[in-house]
Amino acid sequence: MKKKVAVLLSGCGVYDGAEIYETVLTLLRLDEKNVEYQCIAPDLPQRHVIDHCKGEEVSESKAGGAHARNVLQEAARLARGEILPLDQAQPDDYDAVILPGGFGVAKNFSSFAEEGAECSVEPSIRQFVQAFYQARKPIGLMCIAPAIAARLIAPGILCTVGKDAGVEGAMISMGSLHKTCDVDDIVVDNTHKVVSTPAYMLATRITEARDGIFKLVDKVLELA
Repeated sequence: MKKKVAVLLSGCGVYDGAEIYETVLTLLRLDEKNVEYQCIAPDLPQRHVIDHCKGEEVSESKAGGAHARNVLQEAARLARGEILPLDQAQPDDYDAVILPGGFGVAKNFSSFAEEGAECSVEPSIRQFVQAFYQARKPIGLMCIAPAIAARLIAPGILCTVGKDAGVEGAMISMGSLHKTCDVDDIVVDNTHKVVSTPAYMLATRITEARDGIFKLVDKVLELA
């Protein structure tokens, strides 16, 4: 039977949503493996909007402001419109879930960008991912997503953000186990069925990100 994977997106754009290259590489590898996938995103206000040319916040762009954006609507850009609202997604329909990185994970899925080790995770995101964890289905985390693993999934999970000492310290204080990892490799926690890779926490070229992401997708499918 053909496998189906949920790809959970936090918007569109590295500084305020899902990392575009990481998402596209994930979808590319799934398609190369002849695996069905569904892009999913929560119908929530985006924390703020970043001008990706200047790296600065757009005026009045905070959630509820005149220029606020919506995570689901932004993720739909990345998914070419083929997006499913999180509240309509059923974990039982999927064999695994993968979370690309991007600051949307640290801003829209959680408060990690502002609060670090004191962060909280958006309840709807946690509930969805927890369903995979409880069902012993594999979970793929890339880039900054492993930083919130202890709050998103459970303490004691072995994962990686590469070689960022600051993020690693926050992860450990929340209860994660961190393993240093090169950009083209993965860390596998077989006990919890969690696979992680640094991706653009370390990548300077798309080919560097590709190698680790392809390995992550392949391992998630092997565990599914």
